[in-house]
Amino acid sequence: MLDINRILQDPEELIFSLKKRGAYSADIETKIKDVATKQKSLKQEAENLRAERNKVSKEIGILKAQGKDITEVSNSVKGVGDRIKEIEEELSKQEESLHDLNIGLPNILDESVPEGKSEEDNVLVRSWGEIPNFKFSPKAHYDIGEALKIFDFERGVKLSGARFYTYRGLGAKMERALMNLMLDTHTGFNGYEEMWVPVLVNDESMTATGQLPKFAEDFYRLEKDGLNLIPTAEVPLTNYYRDEILNEKDLPISVCAHTPCFRREAGSYGRDTRGLVRVHQFQKVELVKFTSQESSKEEHEKMLSDAESILQKLNLPYRVMLLCSKDISSASSKTYDIEVWMPGLNRFMEISSVSNFKDYQARRGKIRYKSKEGKNLLVHTLNGSGLAIGRTLAAVIENYQLEDGTFQIPEALKKYLP
Repeated sequence: MLDINRILQDPEELIFSLKKRGAYSADIETKIKDVATKQKSLKQEAENLRAERNKVSKEIGILKAQGKDITEVSNSVKGVGDRIKEIEEELSKQEESLHDLNIGLPNILDESVPEGKSEEDNVLVRSWGEIPNFKFSPKAHYDIGEALKIFDFERGVKLSGARFYTYRGLGAKMERALMNLMLDTHTGFNGYEEMWVPVLVNDESMTATGQLPKFAEDFYRLEKDGLNLIPTAEVPLTNYYRDEILNEKDLPISVCAHTPCFRREAGSYGRDTRGLVRVHQFQKVELVKFTSQESSKEEHEKMLSDAESILQKLNLPYRVMLLCSKDISSASSKTYDIEVWMPGLNRFMEISSVSNFKDYQARRGKIRYKSKEGKNLLVHTLNGSGLAIGRTLAAVIENYQLEDGTFQIPEALKKYLP
């Protein structure tokens, strides 16, 4: 959610950002400018009326002190109070209307976000590692995993339906090993506090992080209980401080959690239908930061580096992409994607998105901090995958595969495997 005053004072900033995103609507522009004009006019009228009323009140006081008749002066301000009340009611309606519009608006893009029309316009920031050169035709992770009987997609479908899966033996152990590697790295080296959070959250939580109302079709909901299965631990972690005021001296607060994540994958039919790339339930380690307004850009870069450190430990080749204006999420102001190389699929695949939301989520969730000057300011929130575990497992299998259909275990994982 955006700053209403900022929108009304400079609607062109929002219009520019919407056009850059490809989300511009003439109706939105008209409504915002109409409300801005009307509010300015009403506030000025109310201010003039209050000034007139105050002036007359002083005159009445003087006349009374002098024992003079106040009838004529009193009649001159009759109805002023009623008109002021009418204006206040009208302003309240305008603000409610603007709030309804505002809650559906995307975040204002950071000025460094490149303009683009699709993921093809994302900008390469850097690459890391050497893409393996196999002397044989590399296989996809699902073919390797099924042949080794460590993945069972067929029974996953039997249990739950399409895009569900099961692990067996080494597959299950490697998922757990990757989880432990990620948590140990982020808590032991990268400065995050580990947390354990619910995977069912209320509508207030989903609204604060931006899933509601716009993306209600993208997640699973338990209507009877008014609860929602989390699409990512971003939701409970960010809402941990909802409606609270933090101390600036405690910032940044860096937390992480391992959770299952649930996504309907609406609109993705026909894409990545096999394997672990696009499924309805998966495990992920999520990173979340609460920062001051001044430090969020620096902390964003650090979080990106923290997510990269896992791939570097596993010696998996990857690239970092700065998302363009059309490919970035609605709630984010700036996002980097980390894409790992998948030799079996013969392409890079997104394994982490690291985003700076600035005060967009904090305004929805009323998450503030008291500055050194004693002012209550909105925090900036950041989050990133650190990493998606299933996709990391798929990347390990494909990059470490051998010609005989097996694969090697990365050195960083060996101590976590019995």
